[in-house]
Amino acid sequence: MKRLSVKKGGVCMACLECVQACSNAFYKEFHPDKSCIQIVEKNGAAKPNTCVQCGKCAKVCEAGAITQNAKGVYTINKKLCTQCGKCAEVCPFHVLVKVEGQPASKCIACGICVKACPMEILEIVEK
Repeated sequence: MKRLSVKKGGVCMACLECVQACSNAFYKEFHPDKSCIQIVEKNGAAKPNTCVQCGKCAKVCEAGAITQNAKGVYTINKKLCTQCGKCAEVCPFHVLVKVEGQPASKCIACGICVKACPMEILEIVEK
């Protein structure tokens, strides 16, 4: 399974470069709420929240718009998405994005955030 991961021992400085890269890639603008990676505070430290490809979003998608590809990545067929937002509601890490009037978006393990991170704490892994 291919997915975005945070390297063990990596320290996030909350610069939001990964967040900016992701929102720019999906929505052509920097907006933290439109990023499929989120930086949260946990125990006094910044930590990236990433999609672990758990599939909970696919299970609630009544339109069948979310499917798993051969590499284990869940993707959204924007033509099938009814924009109901149920997928975003069930995402345990709050990294599935639902913008009003647009299909949902989620991490597809593209690696754009990995390239943007100056601390080099993000990686795409195969599990």
